[in-house]
Amino acid sequence: MLPSSPTASRFVRLFLALWPDEVFCGHLADHCNSWVWPAGCVLYQPLDWHVTLHFIGAVDANRLDAISTRIDMPCQPFELVLDQPQMWPRGLAVLCASTVPTPLRQLHDRLGQELRALDLPVDTRPYQPHVTLARRADGAVAPPAAAPLRWAVRGYALVVSTGDKSRRYRVLRRYG
Repeated sequence: MLPSSPTASRFVRLFLALWPDEVFCGHLADHCNSWVWPAGCVLYQPLDWHVTLHFIGAVDANRLDAISTRIDMPCQPFELVLDQPQMWPRGLAVLCASTVPTPLRQLHDRLGQELRALDLPVDTRPYQPHVTLARRADGAVAPPAAAPLRWAVRGYALVVSTGDKSRRYRVLRRYG
């Protein structure tokens, strides 16, 4: 359910994401526990794990209904295999997919078209599905032979960034 829009304009930070269920979060937790984490790194909480489809950014909350309606489209179920633990610049520890399944590529492309039609920004870099596990993780050591994590994806979500470090994100609406 979308929050009611106040009379006065306020902005919300939105993104579209694949949102894992409890079972897959358990597999991610096992994977995350197999890393060696440096002191001071910030681990993401299981409630915040996701694969971003599109970062939308700050939008007027009065646009939520129009955005929510426009991005409502069928999502063909698919399997996403997360099999590449990596360290990215600026200390990001991530678990990536080495291949992008065709249904995911198609969903990403269709959602991008709808966002453009709403005059919202769309990232032009190549799409790399991944779950961020930790920040400030320079020096983290990924497991040497991690088993691939297989995720049966059935839909996607419209999500708001909360600004709360204890729970960074909140799902506004699920699709699929």
